[in-house]
Amino acid sequence: MTSCQIPPQINPASQAPASQLVDRSALAQRRARALQAEPVDFLHRVALDEMQDRLAEVNRPFKDMAIVTGFPDFWRAVMPEAKVVEDCPVLDLQPASHDLVLHAMALHWAEDPVGQLVQAARALRPDGLLLVATLGGETLSELRDSLTRAEVEVTSGLSPRVLPMGEIRDLGALLPRAGLALPVADHLRQSVSYRNFFHLAKDLRGMGETNALAARLRQPTRRDVLLRAAEIYAQDHADPANPDRVLATFDLIFLTGWAPSDNQQKPLRPGSAKMSLSEALASKRKDA
Repeated sequence: MTSCQIPPQINPASQAPASQLVDRSALAQRRARALQAEPVDFLHRVALDEMQDRLAEVNRPFKDMAIVTGFPDFWRAVMPEAKVVEDCPVLDLQPASHDLVLHAMALHWAEDPVGQLVQAARALRPDGLLLVATLGGETLSELRDSLTRAEVEVTSGLSPRVLPMGEIRDLGALLPRAGLALPVADHLRQSVSYRNFFHLAKDLRGMGETNALAARLRQPTRRDVLLRAAEIYAQDHADPANPDRVLATFDLIFLTGWAPSDNQQKPLRPGSAKMSLSEALASKRKDA
């Protein structure tokens, strides 16, 4: 179970409980269940490799690192020098205490992603770096399609089953809102081949990434819905390299932002350019 203190979600205008997207207690149970078995951590390893590549490009030493994640054991083992904290709604980070904060594979479960980034940004010293790895975009789009169609066909109803995930443009726009400078967003798409629908579901349980939506059904999914979803998945999302298998998409989105500092590069003020874009392009055409 999580050690997070989960504050009530209050709408300031009405002082009534706000609608929640994620059931944090259920999410904690799913993560704990994943750790009790053999965790499926290949996405964390991909995220780690990508983050290390980005840090190598910065070419700068970091002495006080913090990591925010839903799987502290994995990240503590690979980066023992870092302070590792859970992705609680209120992060256990002190203001201006770190020169590097990694938010690792947890932002997609945040009820308030801007709040998570604001807290991470506040923990940075001036010119400190925040690097985020999260799932987004088309992640599990094949699973969402198959389950949706199967449930509508079999039960004539529909329930939330796959977490909605942000697009790269929307997630990148959160960095300036969190007060970070020099924002960059990019992504890495991973297409993973599975034996079938049920082996994908097993892997998702091992990742701690199964349904923890607050509005989910509270009873097991009907067997006939799952069997029909497996048929649809095999028919419409087969692996082109091996039609007896199926593909699952995982979009890893990476966000980079810096705590503002006087010695950082600043964008020019609008209208301060000495040459218009059309003049610059015309000059290049003449040179060519």
